[in-house]
Amino acid sequence: MVVYEVTVSTGNRASATTLNNVFIKLVGTNGESDRTWLIGLKGKASFYKGAVSTFCVTCPNSIGKLVLIELDKQGLPFFPQDSWFPSKVEVKSPEGDLYHVPIYRWIDDSEVVRFREGRALMLSQDKHHLGLHNRQQELKQRHEDYHWDIYVEGIPHYMEADDPLSLPREVHFSFTKTVEFAYTASAGLTELHLKGLDELKEPWTDFESINSVFWNRWTSISDYVQEHWKDDDFFGFQFLNGVNPILIQRCTALPQNFPVTDDMVFIHGPNNLTQEMKNGNIYLCDYKLLDGLTANVVNGKQQYMMAPLILLQKTPDDKLMPIAIQLKQTPAADNPIFFPTDSEYDWLTAKIFVRSADFNWHQLNAHLLRTHLLAEVFAVSLLRNVPMVHPLYKLIIPHTRDTLQINFLARRLLIAEEGVFTKFAASGGDAMVEILRRSLSLTSYTSLCLPSDISDRGMKSLPNYYYRDDGLRIWGIINRFVDGILKYHYKNDAEVQQDTELQKWVGDIFEYGFLGQRDTGIPDKFTTVPELVHFVTMVIFTCSAQHAAVNSGQYDYGGWMPNTPITLQRPPPTTKGTTSEATMLQTLPDINATAQGMATVWLLSKQSSDFVSLGRYPEEHFSEEIPKKLIKDFQGELKDLSAAIKARNKKLAVPYTYMDPEEVENSVAI
Repeated sequence: MVVYEVTVSTGNRASATTLNNVFIKLVGTNGESDRTWLIGLKGKASFYKGAVSTFCVTCPNSIGKLVLIELDKQGLPFFPQDSWFPSKVEVKSPEGDLYHVPIYRWIDDSEVVRFREGRALMLSQDKHHLGLHNRQQELKQRHEDYHWDIYVEGIPHYMEADDPLSLPREVHFSFTKTVEFAYTASAGLTELHLKGLDELKEPWTDFESINSVFWNRWTSISDYVQEHWKDDDFFGFQFLNGVNPILIQRCTALPQNFPVTDDMVFIHGPNNLTQEMKNGNIYLCDYKLLDGLTANVVNGKQQYMMAPLILLQKTPDDKLMPIAIQLKQTPAADNPIFFPTDSEYDWLTAKIFVRSADFNWHQLNAHLLRTHLLAEVFAVSLLRNVPMVHPLYKLIIPHTRDTLQINFLARRLLIAEEGVFTKFAASGGDAMVEILRRSLSLTSYTSLCLPSDISDRGMKSLPNYYYRDDGLRIWGIINRFVDGILKYHYKNDAEVQQDTELQKWVGDIFEYGFLGQRDTGIPDKFTTVPELVHFVTMVIFTCSAQHAAVNSGQYDYGGWMPNTPITLQRPPPTTKGTTSEATMLQTLPDINATAQGMATVWLLSKQSSDFVSLGRYPEEHFSEEIPKKLIKDFQGELKDLSAAIKARNKKLAVPYTYMDPEEVENSVAI
């Protein structure tokens, strides 16, 4: 008779406890144990939330190397049915071997569930017939649980679900997050003391009224924004370090539809526009993605959304200053080019139209499409095609946490027919779908990979571009970590090519995420280990750092509404000299649209109490020593970067915190 020591850990989350009888069977290479009732000195407390309990399982002979375990539980008479959330099981064999079995899922009454021993195995390495059978059954069940669906044609597919509870339970929010995360505009309106304003369908009459609302909830950066939103240098700064730092590019030749000449613009320093362009000091922001679209109707009134072009100069003192703004794409007599030398309100009105266009471009392209929707594609493909025992699953699954549920809520509460964005944003309605379609068609693989994106946009050397500086360092840290993990498991290119589960994962991303568009450059298969490392780096970066960069500062920069109007309700001036503070106030969104916009960006920026920062892995999926060391090294590099960013930020008037690893969430979870 031999004895196996079995230690069972119950997850430390609400409702993880079970009072039912729990049973286990150990399955090894040479045999298996009987189904054994796990009963110990703690009695029913053995499986309380957070409990770690040890039991003995006896067998007539050694079962050899552990392949998998079977767990089930049975309800008791007069006890209510419950679900149990075990986190892991450790098995110590009579030979002295210690096996780690990651679980991290809910188990319901009478359900027998099998879990593999924690050593990562690709399909070609999985030699035991019971292991192979379990692998096949797991993926068969996943295909039943996770279905692709089409929200609208022309944008990435998503996870089919009728409501949050219809999602598989393993991807639900924690109970804590569900309770505290009242993801509705109403909750945000209450928290920001805006109740009642959401019904006022009338324009603002003065800036003091906007200020009185704003001061109910502010951050140190939103306070700075309120004070400096009119300043040209701050206007330029936001293209680098605000919530949309991915549009700006170096301008080496003026677009033909932006007829700015040397004698039109005021250039800081001794050179003219042509010379400054040759020197690499002129930059362009072009919102052509928004061209030709009909803006929304809000409160029964037609709204306006421009597709502006903005020219900026890096000045000798390293500021980025706007020098020309054209609000529509087609030059015309009624489409004047605005300059800082124009009247105060002409210039400020032009900048407001730019900031409103930026809000809509950012929300649908930089934020929704390029982080949320793509992260969902990465997650669903992983869950459908890659079993828990696969190294890719272990590497990526922490970066999918809460993504499916947060995206379901975004679709229902923000962009559905009655969603806040649909009802109150200038790009809501028909324009929204078209912007998403255009955005996907313009999204390339290189644009999702920060080093190549920075290079392609000519942004390598512009000073004070903290998104680039911090982002490239995070990219490098993630890349080194991914490289270490994947090269530990894939010894050569042939192993990558022959891994059918891996190939199916990227194939589905290509087909369902990028709709089979080869001109995006997205691969539909991997042929080398470096290709795989680069792609997985992009996936983890997109789901963590990139999302943080375009999400976390939304209230900082959008809480003061005039800096980032959700919509505008007067057309832009067609001639100069016709603007005033009164016309500007009439152009800004109505009071109710302002309130809804403020509440939405507040909620989207709000960190939950169960936030998990980049590099933290509360769930232990890897059990081998080398991957665990690589994780520790990864965390050490992130800690060093966080310290460096904090030290730099102490010297800045406007600190850039969004890519501080301590502030970056591990996944698209908000």
